[in-house]
Amino acid sequence: MPGWLKIVLKVFASLVVVILILVIAAMLYINSNKKKVLTLVTTELNKNLDGKLTIGTMESSFFKSFPGVSLSLHNVLLRDNRWPEHHHTLLDAKNFDVSVNTAALLRGTISINHIDISNAAIDLYTDSSGYSNTSVFKKNKQPKKANDGDANSSAELHQFNLKDVGFAVNDQKANKLFQFTIHQLNGKMTYPDSGWHAAVHLDVLANSMAFNKANGSFIKNKTVEGDLVAGYNEDSGKINVSSDRFNIGGNLFKLKALFVTGKRPAQFSIKLAANQITWRGASALLSANISKTLNMFNLGKPFDVKATIAGDFEGGGSPYLNVTATVRNNTLTMPGGNIEACNFDGLYTNNNVPSQGFTDENSVIRLLHLTGVYNNLPFKVDTCNIINLAKPIATGNFTSNFPLTNLNELLGSKVAKFTRGSANMNLRYKADIVDYRLNKPMITGVIDLKDADISYIPRNLNLKNTSISLHFTGDNLILNNIRVQSGKSIVLMEGRVNNFLNLYYSAPEKILLTWQITSPQLYLGEFLGFLNSRKHAPVKNQANSGNIIDQLSNVLDKGKADMHMRIAKLYYKNFLATDATADLLLSEDGVALNNVSVKHAGGTLKLNGQIIQDEKANRFLLSTVVSNVNIHEFFYAFDNFGLTDITYNNLKGFLSAKAMVNGGLSNTGSVVPRSISGNVSINLRNGALINYNPLKTVGKFAFPFRNLNDIEIPKLDAKFDIRGDKIIISPMQITSSVLNADIAGTYGLTNGTNIALDIPLRNPKNDTAITDKAELLKKRYKGIVLHILAKDDDKGKIKIGWNKDHK
Repeated sequence: MPGWLKIVLKVFASLVVVILILVIAAMLYINSNKKKVLTLVTTELNKNLDGKLTIGTMESSFFKSFPGVSLSLHNVLLRDNRWPEHHHTLLDAKNFDVSVNTAALLRGTISINHIDISNAAIDLYTDSSGYSNTSVFKKNKQPKKANDGDANSSAELHQFNLKDVGFAVNDQKANKLFQFTIHQLNGKMTYPDSGWHAAVHLDVLANSMAFNKANGSFIKNKTVEGDLVAGYNEDSGKINVSSDRFNIGGNLFKLKALFVTGKRPAQFSIKLAANQITWRGASALLSANISKTLNMFNLGKPFDVKATIAGDFEGGGSPYLNVTATVRNNTLTMPGGNIEACNFDGLYTNNNVPSQGFTDENSVIRLLHLTGVYNNLPFKVDTCNIINLAKPIATGNFTSNFPLTNLNELLGSKVAKFTRGSANMNLRYKADIVDYRLNKPMITGVIDLKDADISYIPRNLNLKNTSISLHFTGDNLILNNIRVQSGKSIVLMEGRVNNFLNLYYSAPEKILLTWQITSPQLYLGEFLGFLNSRKHAPVKNQANSGNIIDQLSNVLDKGKADMHMRIAKLYYKNFLATDATADLLLSEDGVALNNVSVKHAGGTLKLNGQIIQDEKANRFLLSTVVSNVNIHEFFYAFDNFGLTDITYNNLKGFLSAKAMVNGGLSNTGSVVPRSISGNVSINLRNGALINYNPLKTVGKFAFPFRNLNDIEIPKLDAKFDIRGDKIIISPMQITSSVLNADIAGTYGLTNGTNIALDIPLRNPKNDTAITDKAELLKKRYKGIVLHILAKDDDKGKIKIGWNKDHK
């Protein structure tokens, strides 16, 4: 063996012997002076305390932390001087192991460099006045003496371990409550010149982390586990903490935290970042006031999230929160349905307006570049803001372009069905959120529908090549460039609804759409769906129903339309009118007709009235004025007004009439037989009665040698009272080329005919040359006058006989 190695081994052996002697000496000293050492430890620990530290028992171990000496303290209690008032013990440890420096101990001082605490409770309590039991740690204001040496130097804690320790921060003044169950917390510390550095492993259960107890706890009942690196800078008073794998409630985060202890109050900032966290997993980590809102929504796939929590440990209120999320190709579930292919960059903060506090009222959810597909409708929202979560309001810019057939799934069978066309929407909206749904949105912008083929289901109307442009300005709705085609009908429209957005939700029955309508040709039969009763009952509640389709259906049913029509050609069955003008008011009760005027059959028709709709039938009330129309064409156009015995084939001449009638109208627009009642007065000029069978029957009895097939009637004035299937004929005189007759009585369309006819037998053929009225009247009744009664029998057949009641 080399000589130098022998010398080294001898020196090393000597050092070991010296150390063993010192350890044995320390052991002998402690064992023989246990009470004194316990007093020494207690006195040393109580030096800087404004309270009392008590230790139940103490044991020593010389090899547990060799070459140091380990002291095991049991039943350690640390209380401030005001403990009898609040009863919150700062430290209650069943086991408190302290490793001390052996050399310092032999000099009569304590240098603690390692602590193990188990089965303990740490309770940091602050009452409502701001007093804290941490006041037990009073500051040493005595300046350090130059020759104090190790006696007054700060102990350097190189290693620590906490196991099964309850830790609480109960701040009554700030309304905060932090409670943790520390399963395991251990670390090693080094002391560079700037402060200290620590590597820490923790396994903790977060029972409560409530920055404001009224709002609930963050990470409540979640396990927090991970390895941390921490460092402290004495000059700045800052503690930096970081971890690349920090597990909170089963979710892995990257953690960066900053604690500023050099200020009053102490402040903190915690930053967390997770890749591919679930929506429910993220929501479960937040306080109740936030998670209850988030839990109304969900994302089908995990997403990336970053969060910042910052504040102080003293002041009341919530901490500053800032959460960002990146969502790509996901499915967003919400109370109103699902958004597929959802993409957005999300932001939540409770400090929307700086300096206004960290509150729900100052919170905002901001979705940037939101895209997705809702009920088969693709859309984009450049920025969507939901502000003031206490009374949330949503704002944003909404754009969408899609085939109209995509609307059919959303509309279902309640409103309409599209078979062709496209929609383009560009809207800015602002809306309250009630029960997590948009409520009464205020909208500005444009909706354009082009080349649409649509079936309007409630009225069974089919429209083709339809284009509509809806402009939302303020509270008003303006409708431009509207083209509607149904069959051969083409209608061009411009419209407006004032105060639309307010009335849409609160009072749809007050909505009034003012239309300006023109048409080169309109086939009225193609729009008779408006005479049908609605196929779907309206929503009972006239206020916002919460369902967009139910509300739209309700508005379409309750709203009114004031239509001012100008139609070049108007067709209805056999009816053709030109230069038609009309003012119509459409409502849920029916159609009001005002100032209706048309040219027809060489004359004009004017009318006012109403078509009343209910679930069982349609009723009409009409006041009409007919001026100089061709009676043959007139009766043909109106299907003989329900008459069967006299038709347009029996009539010639020019008719003027006034009528006030009411009756029934079928869903196809036909007059319900025998439903008409009212009064009619007519004036016929240059008329003729052709092949009218009732008169021909009379002629066979009374005038067998006269031609009754074509009876010229230069002038006829008559009044009728229509009562269902009965027409009451006021006394009238018929002056014709074949015969004269005075007629009065009742004509029954089914039965009940009872007509008295006074017919002079003389032939009035040559009376047209007489101009003197008195002479004409004298000749009218010259000669024999037949008094005939036309009356039906029990079977409804008309029998002709003498009028025995004539006087």
